[in-house]
Amino acid sequence: MTRLLIVIASTRPGRVGGAVGSWVVSRARSHDDGAFEVDVADLAELKLPFLDEPAHPRLRDYLNAHTRRWSAQVDAADAFVFVMPEYNHSFSAPVKNALDYLVHEWDEKPIGLVSYGGLSGGTRAVVALQPVLANLGLRGVHSNVEIAWVAEHVADGVFTPTDRHERALTAQLEELAARKV
Repeated sequence: MTRLLIVIASTRPGRVGGAVGSWVVSRARSHDDGAFEVDVADLAELKLPFLDEPAHPRLRDYLNAHTRRWSAQVDAADAFVFVMPEYNHSFSAPVKNALDYLVHEWDEKPIGLVSYGGLSGGTRAVVALQPVLANLGLRGVHSNVEIAWVAEHVADGVFTPTDRHERALTAQLEELAARKV
């Protein structure tokens, strides 16, 4: 069984990321008769301050309890899915901050991306994030999920995916389940 950490990356009040994240969590938990042990990290709840560790993350000499908790949660995962918005043609600052806190905990693990936004569906955020992921040693999967005009798919706090979204997420989960760390 693959330990999958789903990171809900938006921290904005009134966000749709929670609704999209709930959909991803639900599908991951029911995928392939329990292929995943699912854990969730909601950056809005985690409330990591901007990187406040005095030592470089490669040393793993963490002084703060929030960093030690984040390190343990990421280290325990075999794979990741980031559910992330596109802000101003890129990824959000909380995503970069969460990644920058750690180094070794990410290395050689597969990651899937579920992006959302307006017309582009978060494509530009994914493209901008790829060099960061590669530098940390994360191995991106081929099956990204991109949700254009996401607000049109959320009503009363619930995300309603299209068949295309469902197929893309299923493909991503299958690829993550097949990859071994």
